[in-house]
Amino acid sequence: MKALIAAAALAALMAGPVHADCPYPAPPEKIPDGNTASLSEMVAVKKQIADYDAAIGGYLDCIKKEHEDAVAKAGDKLTDKQRDDLEHMETSRHNAAVVQLQSVADRFNEQVRAYKAKNPKKE
Repeated sequence: MKALIAAAALAALMAGPVHADCPYPAPPEKIPDGNTASLSEMVAVKKQIADYDAAIGGYLDCIKKEHEDAVAKAGDKLTDKQRDDLEHMETSRHNAAVVQLQSVADRFNEQVRAYKAKNPKKE
C-alpha cells in the first residue's frame, strides 16, 4: 500500500507542471525547397530557425527548473527509484527536444546547400 501511495505522489508531482509550465516550442511550419526558393524565403526561415533554437533553449531551461523544483518539493519523501524516474523523464524530454532541433537544422542546411548549388555566387 505504501508503494502505491508513493507512486501516486510521484505521478502527481510529475503530472502537474510538466505541460503547463513548459510548453513545447513548435518548429517552423515549412522549410522551403532550396531548388526553387527565393533568397528572401531562405533568410526568413533562417530567422524562424534561430527563433526556434532560442525557444528550445528556453524549454530546456524550463524543464530543468521544473525537475529541480519537483525534487525539492518532494524532499526526503522520494525514494532513489522515484528520483531516478524523475531524472530519466527530464533527460528524455531534454534529449527529444535536442534531437528535433537537430533534425530541423539538418533539413534546413540540406536546403541551403541545394539553394547555393542552384544560385552560385557570381564574382
